[in-house]
Amino acid sequence: MPRVSRRALLLAATPLALPRVLRAQSAVFDCDVAIVGAGAAGLSAAHELRAQNKSFVVLEARGRIGGRCFTDTSLGAPFDAGAVYIHWAERNPWRDIAQTLGVAAVDSDSITAPSRFYDNGATTGGRGGRANFRAVSQLLDTDVAPVPDVSIIERLAVLPEGQGAGTAIARMALGDEPENISALDYARLWSGDDLVVPSGYGDLVTRYGGGIDVRLNAPVSAIDTSGAGVALTTAAGTLRARAAVVTVPVGVLKSGNIRFTPALPAETQAGLDGLGMGALTKAGLKFNGARFGLAPGTDLWDRLGPRASFDFECWSYDRDNVIAYFGGDHARDIIRHGEAEAVRIVLDAFVRVVGPEAREAFVRGVLHGWAADPWSMGCYSHALPGHADAREKLARPVAEKMFLAGEATGGEGFGGAMTAGGAWLAGRAAAQAAGRV
Repeated sequence: MPRVSRRALLLAATPLALPRVLRAQSAVFDCDVAIVGAGAAGLSAAHELRAQNKSFVVLEARGRIGGRCFTDTSLGAPFDAGAVYIHWAERNPWRDIAQTLGVAAVDSDSITAPSRFYDNGATTGGRGGRANFRAVSQLLDTDVAPVPDVSIIERLAVLPEGQGAGTAIARMALGDEPENISALDYARLWSGDDLVVPSGYGDLVTRYGGGIDVRLNAPVSAIDTSGAGVALTTAAGTLRARAAVVTVPVGVLKSGNIRFTPALPAETQAGLDGLGMGALTKAGLKFNGARFGLAPGTDLWDRLGPRASFDFECWSYDRDNVIAYFGGDHARDIIRHGEAEAVRIVLDAFVRVVGPEAREAFVRGVLHGWAADPWSMGCYSHALPGHADAREKLARPVAEKMFLAGEATGGEGFGGAMTAGGAWLAGRAAAQAAGRV
């Protein structure tokens, strides 16, 4: 867990407390760099600035670090409520971080069993489903050069039989409807081996941030770049820094909950306007040890209709949890009901697939709807059709002293976007730039 100084605990009652060493550095600036957000990008930025011997302050709105990397233990056995996969592991920094910290990371294929496909609870045999998924993946993952900046659904017009699989991939991989997602943006994403962390990806990120002094429960409400340096407004007062690395998610930036003075440049705003946030949602269901004939790692894909589907990930790591994935408008509709009703809806869907014994064996459930979380407002970003240049616009420095960084701007050519690995790369790059201000 992050070390929170005794001074930080008094922030709500006193003017902004700053370490003595920072106040002694300058009569104008409290620190060299202010970091907003303690997710993967913010923690990466902090590590980089510490390596540069730069002073910094990390402000985190939540009461914990890790952002959308969060390992939930409320059901007993841990499961990742946010990021799960160390994607493109051959070059993903989290693979080496895990090794350095002595945290096991294993090939995702080693914990999976064959998938089963259903149509509103009735088995479909799976042959057509698997073939369509392969065909769609091959089309969408093609070389970038021939891919137009159109929606995924328009891209799939040449593959009519893949419309259902394409919709499922859009919802379950990207969290949104296929008509809202740029096929070119998706094609740019890096691919490679996927690793998973049995103890939790979120737990890995938390351990990585364990040596960073983070001010928790400290949301930033305004950022002013009009004068010397950057001034950040919090409930505890104003923090002044030479530069700022802002790592809050795109959904929060678009919400207007952080007021920028002056307003963001037109190109930065265009970048935000060209990005959407998916609604990939997870519900964890705990059972009493009954397995309903399902091997650990089995995925049950149930298509409820053209606009709704569930993916039930059963007994990963031989634990008694089923993790339900659902995305897009289907997820947005469900999370509006609140946690208790959403868990009931998900359990009913699981019972339709495996039978009434699942209801008898159910213990409790929990919902993680990132689209309704005020500190994320979505799972991760995607470019809207016709806006594949949005990430590049968002990544440009603001006033040469404020740097927006996160999964939306991660990796060379933005190939690491939508991942914690891309967020780490973006945070480091932003910190390197901020350190030169």
